[in-house]
Amino acid sequence: MVTSEQITKDCLDYLNSQNISWIASGKDQIDLAKAMEILTDEFNINRLAIVGGGKINGGFLEAGLVDEISILIGAGADERTGQPSLFDGRPESSRPIALQLKDVASFDDGAVWLRYLVK
Repeated sequence: MVTSEQITKDCLDYLNSQNISWIASGKDQIDLAKAMEILTDEFNINRLAIVGGGKINGGFLEAGLVDEISILIGAGADERTGQPSLFDGRPESSRPIALQLKDVASFDDGAVWLRYLVK
């Protein structure tokens, strides 16, 4: 678990009692870049997958920590309002991030897997 330094002692005690690993990074809010440095330096982790919702994905993208985007599109559409996007929460003043197509694969059920490099 990654948290800011604002986490309470009770919460840390609970995490420790459940054998849940945690990293506290950032005084008032989570510092994703620093958390990734800790994972590299302390745990020798050099690559990981972010499998989150739009806010988590957007946070990593905004922090410049995404080098590849993998999108699996199923043969269906969900047009409900209020559903999260792949990347959500970036400031409106942010410019679109350029992507370079790396690979495309299609499947018999109509799904398509797109892989992009972040430029």
